[in-house]
Amino acid sequence: MTAGGSPVAVLAIDGPGGAGKGTVSRLVAERLGWHLLDSGALYRLTAQAALKHGVALDDAAGLARLAGGLDVAFLAEAGEARVLLESEDVTRAIRTEAMGENASRVASVPAVREALLARQREFRQAPGLVADGRDMGTVVFPEAPLKIFLTASAEERARRRWRQLQDAGVDASLPSLLEEIQARDARDMQRSVAPLRPAQDAVELDTTELTIPDVVDHILRLIEDRGLVSQL
Repeated sequence: MTAGGSPVAVLAIDGPGGAGKGTVSRLVAERLGWHLLDSGALYRLTAQAALKHGVALDDAAGLARLAGGLDVAFLAEAGEARVLLESEDVTRAIRTEAMGENASRVASVPAVREALLARQREFRQAPGLVADGRDMGTVVFPEAPLKIFLTASAEERARRRWRQLQDAGVDASLPSLLEEIQARDARDMQRSVAPLRPAQDAVELDTTELTIPDVVDHILRLIEDRGLVSQL
C-alpha cells in the first residue's frame, strides 16, 4: 500500500516470546501514531477458534479454514486493548500459557501461515505500521525499511512471565515456565515454514539488561535516523 505515491512505512519487530515485543511494539506505535499488528494474536485466535469449534490442532485443513475466516475485532477502549472472536471477548483467554502453547503449534502449520499472510499484510495502512511477530521481517514484510529482532535470555524471559503471573495472582513454577519457553523456542526455530530467525538486515537488540523505556527510546532513535519520520 502507498500513501501519496510513497510506500507506507513498516517497522517489523520480531523475536521469541517474552522478549518484550508486545509492550514495545504498542508503545512505539502509540508514540508514532501508527497502526499496530499483533500477529501472535491471530495465531492465538486461530487456536481459540479451534477449541471453540472442536477442531483438532493436528487438523491442518480445518485449522486453515478457521484462519481464513476468522471473525475478529481489535478494540481500544479506555486505554486498554480488547480482542473479540465472533463477538465474544477473548482478551484474557488467548493470553494464557496454555493458549500460547497451542498458538505455537498452530503457527507451525504451513496452511495456517498461508491463510493468514494476506490478512496480516492488510494491516499496512497510512501513516505507518508497527508489525509485531516472529516472521514479520523475514516473510510478511521483507521489504520493511527497518527490522528489529528483540531477544533476551530464556531465564530472563521466564522470570518476566513468572512476575506477570504473580502480579495477576496466578501461581506458577519458574522452572516449568523456563522449560515451556525453551520448548517453544525450539519449536519456533525448527519449524519448516518461516522459522524464527533474524532477517539478514535486522538490528538485533538484547533486552535482558534493558528496561522497556530504554528499548522504546532506542528504536525511536533508529526510526528517526532512517528518516521514517521527520520528527518524534
